[in-house]
Amino acid sequence: MHVVKVPAEDIFQALSERIRIRIIRLLADCRSEACLCDLAESLDEPDYKLSRHLKVLRQTGLLDAEKDGRWIYHSLNRGTASLVDLYKFVQTLPDTDKQFAIDRKKFEARKKSSSGARCKTETKNVRSVLKRVRS
Repeated sequence: MHVVKVPAEDIFQALSERIRIRIIRLLADCRSEACLCDLAESLDEPDYKLSRHLKVLRQTGLLDAEKDGRWIYHSLNRGTASLVDLYKFVQTLPDTDKQFAIDRKKFEARKKSSSGARCKTETKNVRSVLKRVRS
């Protein structure tokens, strides 16, 4: 974790795109980390688009990233009380079109189906390799 030394206007600029609010809301609601493939499937957005938005959120200090092999896992930066308060505020935003609920449902289903593996894509790759080895 790190202390955020980014001007407030940069943080709010980072949250000016709905997809970035959806990312923050999803990670706050689920209290979980997520790789790009988790987010792409849950938010129904292409990888390339999400990569750009994740970069903005990392640069403003809203997200932390942990590299594990070829995967990068994103989580909320809980290093300062003001950010924790911001995440709580984002969680209270009205879900008028039920998009936040849809995102969360997809994310939880993906996590549940991953059988404890960190990334579902990783699990699929391991299964396909084992299938080829056994054949």
